[in-house]
Amino acid sequence: MYDAIEPGFTTAPAAPATRTLDIRFTGSGSEYFRIWIVNMLLTLVTLGFYLPFAKARRIRYFYANTLIDGQALSFHGDPWKMFRGFVLLVALFALYGGLSRFSPTLGGLAFVALVMLWPPLWRAGMRFRLTHTSWRGLRFGFSGSVADAYKAFLPAAIPLALLVATPPDTGAALAFVAGLAAIVFNFMVPWTLGLAKRYQHNHYRYAREQARTSLQPSQVYGLSFRAGLVGGLAAVVVGITAALVLPSARQGGGWLVMSFLGLLYFMAYAVASSIFTAGLQNMAWSRTASDNIRFKSDLNTMDLTKLTLMNWLLTAVTLSLYRPFAAVATARLRLQAVTVLTTADIDSWAGDETARNADAAGDFAGDFFGIDLGL
Repeated sequence: MYDAIEPGFTTAPAAPATRTLDIRFTGSGSEYFRIWIVNMLLTLVTLGFYLPFAKARRIRYFYANTLIDGQALSFHGDPWKMFRGFVLLVALFALYGGLSRFSPTLGGLAFVALVMLWPPLWRAGMRFRLTHTSWRGLRFGFSGSVADAYKAFLPAAIPLALLVATPPDTGAALAFVAGLAAIVFNFMVPWTLGLAKRYQHNHYRYAREQARTSLQPSQVYGLSFRAGLVGGLAAVVVGITAALVLPSARQGGGWLVMSFLGLLYFMAYAVASSIFTAGLQNMAWSRTASDNIRFKSDLNTMDLTKLTLMNWLLTAVTLSLYRPFAAVATARLRLQAVTVLTTADIDSWAGDETARNADAAGDFAGDFFGIDLGL
């Protein structure tokens, strides 16, 4: 037996133990229905001006029922500040609509101004939402710059700039440019979405943890191709079937055939949208980590497809009264598919003033106007 460690030999430090923090959603459709129906009625009575207050109530409910390791999220946003942001956005879109009716040229310039304002507004919205969200007494934060927000949306702005730069009185040339811009825009959407997700996941903060992601826009292109292939094949099959069957079905039962084809297409669309939604969530969160925290998302495509189809059916049958139940069911499925893994001592962060104050104030624009764009 050795009484002491030999000189020159040291024991390797033990690797930090990894804790698994499960996410649970405890909301119920019946509870949220009462909030939803009141929000709907007050929004209608106030001609839409209650919308920011309704949104604050909705966020608070969903956050209060989102438990990470048994501790709920909290939302501290002031609905009156959100109301100021809402009025600002309404004024901007009203100005655009008024100028468009008065002059196409002025309308085009107003559209360019809105496009230019969108990235900083989007960024301010993320800062407002995150800096007014807390878990275990610590606020989240967002460190993305305005310049990086513009870079994220640059690919989508290229075809829009091409369209705006074309004189409105060029006839056939304008139609050609519009068609070309639409094609280029659709091609740029996955790239823009990939850059936007990278921008978001590279700048999330919690306490001293700064998130980073390895997600690449090329991966979003691959996901878009798979989802688009399903939707495209479904459209081709439905189109060919309709061309073959409808001429003979017009004598009787045509409506039944059309209903079946429509149902088939909506089922295929649900599959395609679920492939994209589940794939994007899994790719984005499973590739996001900080020094001591990482995420794992295992959202199942078939589970999401079945839930989507059921939600659509029940929403249609109930004339949209099922929408709050659908929102709760979807939130539960998507949130509980994510797991948080950490090697940090989270309990020690609550007493760390540096962590407590890290990026919790937000910037002036996001805090004063309360801009929240529904991220």
